[in-house]
Amino acid sequence: MKPIMQEIPYAFETERLKIRGPLPGDGEVIQTAVSESHEHLKQWMPWAASVSTVEEYEIRAREGQIKYLGREDFWLLIFLKETDVLIGSSGLHSGDWDVPSFEIGYWVHPKYGGKGYITEAVNGICQFAFSQMAAQRLLIRCDVENERSTAVAKRCGFTFEGTHQHDARHHLTNELRNTHYFAKLAK
Repeated sequence: MKPIMQEIPYAFETERLKIRGPLPGDGEVIQTAVSESHEHLKQWMPWAASVSTVEEYEIRAREGQIKYLGREDFWLLIFLKETDVLIGSSGLHSGDWDVPSFEIGYWVHPKYGGKGYITEAVNGICQFAFSQMAAQRLLIRCDVENERSTAVAKRCGFTFEGTHQHDARHHLTNELRNTHYFAKLAK
């Protein structure tokens, strides 16, 4: 079956979180969360080297919705259930529908870090990918110095597969970087 024919929910919930794809009108809340998180994000995320405008994030949200509906990429926004505040973002990217396998990326607003929200979100996204998308393999990769991201992968039951040496250049310093690879397989 072609991926576009699969029925994949646009939103789901965990105990404390509402996780959904982007919608028209999300540009402002995304821009606010990213700009407030900029100092933290720019170290690890090349797309956060500079802060985009509300309009640019609105365009990305609309393009993200199109990609989600086309089953090309699954950008996910993470909201607190109780307050509907955007606290971070994740997604299922670089999909290979022949397996199927996907890469999980994530970030959290520093104000909400250390409270288990990203661990909860990643666990929920894993369950979603395995149950709704028939994923067989999920991947997390992160810079070896990104200890918090490494800790999330371990807490979520991912298996460390190894480190790729000098496989990327840092987007701000141009230094060669090393990347940890973690995977989780369907049961």
